[in-house]
Amino acid sequence: MRVIGLTGGICSGKSTIAQFLAQMGAAVVDADEIGHEAYGPHCETWQQVIDAFGKQILTNGDEIDRKKLGEVVFKDPEALKRLNGIMHPGMHRVAEKRIEKLKRDGAKVVVLEAPLLVEANWLDLVDEVWVAKASDSNAMRRCAERSGLSEAQARSRMASQLSPDEKAKHADVVIDTNVSLAEVEAKVKELWEERFGKRRRA
Repeated sequence: MRVIGLTGGICSGKSTIAQFLAQMGAAVVDADEIGHEAYGPHCETWQQVIDAFGKQILTNGDEIDRKKLGEVVFKDPEALKRLNGIMHPGMHRVAEKRIEKLKRDGAKVVVLEAPLLVEANWLDLVDEVWVAKASDSNAMRRCAERSGLSEAQARSRMASQLSPDEKAKHADVVIDTNVSLAEVEAKVKELWEERFGKRRRA
């Protein structure tokens, strides 16, 4: 089994690349989904986050409102560091378990889609690193169109991550997403055939 770590900055095209890889036959593990699971109401990690940031970040259903939490941490580097110190170790354990299960189930190629793959030091979970790279202007436009983030919110999230060039230093593959969707898809297909041929999930 081969594990691809797929990363990149906010709105860089990671999810699009992950979708194309899934169509090729890869099993995708989404770090955002793992994060949702780790935040589950009244679990250990949930309690640690509440202890750190207070009950004002909760919804009426006792779930953590990720938007409210984001407003707190993305404007305060120390708060973000504190949150990451709580979340990353637990998420790493969940990701590792999911990858192991996929291996037992016969998956041939697994994609771990993780915006903070490098920052969270999850490189031990993957065999190779793919980085989606978009210009700041394209990333900002996508954030506005798809995520509903203001320019200030998008910039604060960008500032909280390693730059695309820094991420690329860890990459085995860099995919330029400043092109058409069809060109991105063609590049992903080319890379798949080059690395995995006709390999598919068992």
